[in-house]
Amino acid sequence: METRTPRGLLLLFLFLPLLPPRGASAGSLHSPGLSECFQVNGADYRGHQNRTGPREAGRPCLFWDQTQQHSYSSASDPQGRWGLGPHNFCRNPDGDVQPWCYVAETEEGIYWRYCDIPTCHMPGYLGCFVDSGAPPALSGPSGTSTKLTVQVCLRFCRMKGYQLAGVEAGYACFCGSESDLDRGRPAPATDCDQICFGHPGQLCGGDGRLGIYEVSVGSCQGNWTAPQGVVYSPDFPDEYGPDRNCSWALSPPGAALELTFRLFELADPRDRLELRDAASGSLLRAFDGARPPPPGPLRLRAAALLLTFRSDARGHAQGFALTYRGLQDAADDPVPKGSAQTPAAPPDWANVSCSPRPGAPEAAMGGAVCWLRGKVPRRWGLPGALGEAGLCGTAGLEGWPCPALPGTLRLRV
Repeated sequence: METRTPRGLLLLFLFLPLLPPRGASAGSLHSPGLSECFQVNGADYRGHQNRTGPREAGRPCLFWDQTQQHSYSSASDPQGRWGLGPHNFCRNPDGDVQPWCYVAETEEGIYWRYCDIPTCHMPGYLGCFVDSGAPPALSGPSGTSTKLTVQVCLRFCRMKGYQLAGVEAGYACFCGSESDLDRGRPAPATDCDQICFGHPGQLCGGDGRLGIYEVSVGSCQGNWTAPQGVVYSPDFPDEYGPDRNCSWALSPPGAALELTFRLFELADPRDRLELRDAASGSLLRAFDGARPPPPGPLRLRAAALLLTFRSDARGHAQGFALTYRGLQDAADDPVPKGSAQTPAAPPDWANVSCSPRPGAPEAAMGGAVCWLRGKVPRRWGLPGALGEAGLCGTAGLEGWPCPALPGTLRLRV
């Protein structure tokens, strides 16, 4: 069996842009909807590009169920954790610096290539810039480290009070402000091709090239007021550390909020993320390593949220990335069938029973499946109509209860 070499001479001419051109603001934390990736190396990419270049450019990818002769195939990913399967979409199953795929072998013996996916960029990464040194591209303090990662540099510049952090040549870190970008010279993304000395799955600029990030990426606190944005777990894109106690306030314009978890990987049930109504302090949702959030949008009837995250003394995991957006009127923006929200109280004529119906995916997520029974169909929140199933409650003691008349039996799963 051949072993795929993740780095080599190929990288210099095969590593392709992670970002659209500057000006599209694709890397900004306030435009996460333009991205299909929320990990710095695109390991979470689940898009449908099946060529090494966008818009029919590049070489076609081989199907993952036809690559058994190589190290990675659909057979090596039976649970689909890496996103492999009977398709030929670009993926990153081995934690390389960006998504790739196998290709038909060439005369040079090259049997894989990186994929140029313009939509696979981590929000908060602003792009690759020229650093001529006179003057420096980022005008603040700088330092070097043989253990440099993206977050090490972000944390250094955050402590210094700067808005931007730039990584260069795999081991150098520079700090600066947004005004530095006004005179910055964008460089091709292919120029930022150096692996971080402290993390083989991250890129830290290039020779005379800075990879620039917003320092709010992976911060432990923040106040978010933009109409939409993204919140990362502390220390992201590195793993979060032990004994973290962090909070973020979300107050975008609007009467309600919609959250979508793009990544969620906590170490154990003692690492916990809580969502509270900022006005009342009441707990709306709680998720942990054993009870992840449901898939799809999560809509909450609160104008502002307070997010708190705590990890225990042993906590180490990738963490989470969630996008949010403000909704002008939750009543005018109905929840799609299957998504979760806080249910309204049932009408007097209704009867609700909750049970972990065998095989129900909702029950596996730590909730109870509720069934509405009544004389006539009538929509009322969650579930929506006669005989329709919906999710309510959590396994935690502070979870919101299933809507039910007094005396109705509730079962917790």
